[in-house]
Amino acid sequence: MSGLQFNLGPAKEPLGFIKILEWIFAIFAFATCGGYSGSTKIKVFCPGGENLTAKADFGYPFRLNQALLSLSPKSDCNKTWGGDYFLVGDFSSSAQFFVTFAVFVFLYCIAALVVYLCFLHLYRGAGKLPMIDFIVTMVISFLWLISTSAWAKGLTDIKTSTSRNILEGLDPCKEAGRCLFDEVSSMGSLNVSVVVGFLNLILWAGNAWFVYKETHLHSPPAAEPPNPGNPPIPTGM
Repeated sequence: MSGLQFNLGPAKEPLGFIKILEWIFAIFAFATCGGYSGSTKIKVFCPGGENLTAKADFGYPFRLNQALLSLSPKSDCNKTWGGDYFLVGDFSSSAQFFVTFAVFVFLYCIAALVVYLCFLHLYRGAGKLPMIDFIVTMVISFLWLISTSAWAKGLTDIKTSTSRNILEGLDPCKEAGRCLFDEVSSMGSLNVSVVVGFLNLILWAGNAWFVYKETHLHSPPAAEPPNPGNPPIPTGM
């Protein structure tokens, strides 16, 4: 029978159980990175004794070069804060690659779980499906390494661009004592996204073994039994 046969048994086996973990960790990966928003602040001491705060809001996809540093309250700081000043750097490529890939993995895990729980008889009865699953698993493991490494580097640069280093690129802050770095929002969730990314790499690399065991490479098809109508000819001494 080739129809749907729902069975929770595979969820108790490593093949299905690890896939559920991969599905959950993929959610954590794109949620902790894609849902982030924060800000950085500096204190500006204007001529005449007026003290202001310059604040820039930023978040996913981390195009910091579009994050405007605006004074609060609105002021030109006695004509020393002229024009618009932005943070430095565009880290959208690594962030979007990481989040988009995590969403793709999330969708693939759903499709794989449907096959495992509803069509396992077809999965194990056809030689191609386990092999395709194994190849995809290996590719995803490699891409977790690439995307997480790129995002970890991007996160390091984001922390640099939103820290006290922003004072170096601001003309009004070149005069000593004019500006003071105040604070930047915690990036704990972004740190978690990097950790989760590497945990996903470990999960997928480890699961590759269990997927490999389903392929004909590990369990080659059994040889056909001899035809009883043609018994083997005994060899003489």
